[in-house]
Amino acid sequence: MTIPWLTILALLPAAGAVLLIFTGVKAAKQVALAVSLITFAFALVVASQFTIGGGQFTIGGGMQLAEQAPWIKPLGAYYALGLDGLGLTLVLLVVIITPVVIIASWRDFDSADMSAEADGPSSTGAATLAPKYDARVFFALVLAVQSCALYLFLATDVFLFYVFFEVILIPMYFLIGGFGPGPRRSYAAAKFLIFGLLGGFVMLASVIGLYVHSDRAGEPSYLLSTLSQLDFGTATGRWMFVGFMFAFAIKAPLVPLHTWLPDAAEESTAGSATMMVGVMDKIGTFGMIRFCLGLFPEASQWATPVVLVLATISILYGAILAIGTRDIMRFIAYTSITHFGFIVLGIFALTSQSLTGSTLYMLNHGMATAALFVMAGYLIKRRGSRDMTAYRGVDQAAPVLAGLLLFAGLNTLSLPGLASFVSEFMVLAGTFSRHPAYAVISTLAIVLAALYILIMYQRTMTGPVPDDVKEKVTELNGRERLAMAPLVLLILLLGVFPKPMLSIIEPATQATMQHVGVTDPEPRVSAEGGR
Repeated sequence: MTIPWLTILALLPAAGAVLLIFTGVKAAKQVALAVSLITFAFALVVASQFTIGGGQFTIGGGMQLAEQAPWIKPLGAYYALGLDGLGLTLVLLVVIITPVVIIASWRDFDSADMSAEADGPSSTGAATLAPKYDARVFFALVLAVQSCALYLFLATDVFLFYVFFEVILIPMYFLIGGFGPGPRRSYAAAKFLIFGLLGGFVMLASVIGLYVHSDRAGEPSYLLSTLSQLDFGTATGRWMFVGFMFAFAIKAPLVPLHTWLPDAAEESTAGSATMMVGVMDKIGTFGMIRFCLGLFPEASQWATPVVLVLATISILYGAILAIGTRDIMRFIAYTSITHFGFIVLGIFALTSQSLTGSTLYMLNHGMATAALFVMAGYLIKRRGSRDMTAYRGVDQAAPVLAGLLLFAGLNTLSLPGLASFVSEFMVLAGTFSRHPAYAVISTLAIVLAALYILIMYQRTMTGPVPDDVKEKVTELNGRERLAMAPLVLLILLLGVFPKPMLSIIEPATQATMQHVGVTDPEPRVSAEGGR
């Protein structure tokens, strides 16, 4: 390689974040948007060089556009990047979501008359706290999260991955604690950080274990291509798997390690919550495929019964809590717990259909969550409340706003013809072929999803229009519609024509299945049906 395509891609937003330090506050959002669009365009150039089915991919090997250079020789750590179908799917998600967040947050920090202290109880969800920093810092932190996420999805060295796994906590912490509008933002940011650091600390023990084991095998190395060929032994492999899985289960988030997410989402701006749930949390499910299945195939099969139970609990638990909550930001967080449960279920069902569906689900969930958070942000900015019961009648006052919220909700409940339906159906169908009981139980969440989405819409959009809603909840302007446009188009496109993304994902899925040593179950045919 003469041009380090992946390094340039990952460093572009980081360079933009640094540039914003020397940019005036008024020009910060224009610079941030320009950087995010340049990064998006460059990602498309990189994607155009990706050959579907090329590279004869294996776990950690056969990566396309690969870059590798010694970094910390005594540890066997390399600066190593590579691209496969799994990584490309999430890279595209990151570069799509970031400009959407920037456009949707365009005027979130323009108001200079926000009170510095809360003037109402937190139960109202009123946006009463002023940001601790100016807009320049917000957009710089968004670009920093984007850069870290790109490195995480491109890294083919475990130590490099671990470094950015920890570093991404820093900008996300300040996005929550520095810009959250609620009075509990410092608490939520601290809780987010403690959970993240706890997961990283436990994973560090496994990272050290990889060094020790590879050193005993001949030469220390953190390269995935080397580690995936080592036999860690049953006991050692299972312990190291637990270390990685614990950290990824926090990020995902999986019940019972999910409690940080509702608090963090509730106390975040819509843009911050989108970067957290739509982008950062995908690191957990990505890591389960790349590292848990890729490095510890035997341990992954050993842990499958427990993980499937936890995933099923997450699916139903998140849906039930979403039905009962009134805070719209917390509501979206609970729906995400359900959807992450589906993703984890598909990963550990260990069928090609469910694993491909889970990878596609990461992309679809990122866009679905972004659409919901963006629309919630528009509502909160107008009405000044996160409480669903504070609205009513918005469909009459702002029909386009109500229509786009309904569209985002229907995608979230996996309406046929929209993107989420394809991935959710693949996960359930693939799971049913090997674990029918879990698939049947999880299907109940589809009914619950219809219930919580319709309840949310009924509470906020229908009914008589109160005078204060009629005055405050105005129709979407052109910029706000522009932020939603790419999400709407992609959700529709992937809902009716997912084949391009499936073609990108499937080779990596097949390589993972082969490495883990599992094959798809034989079709079940009854005796009469076989005659």
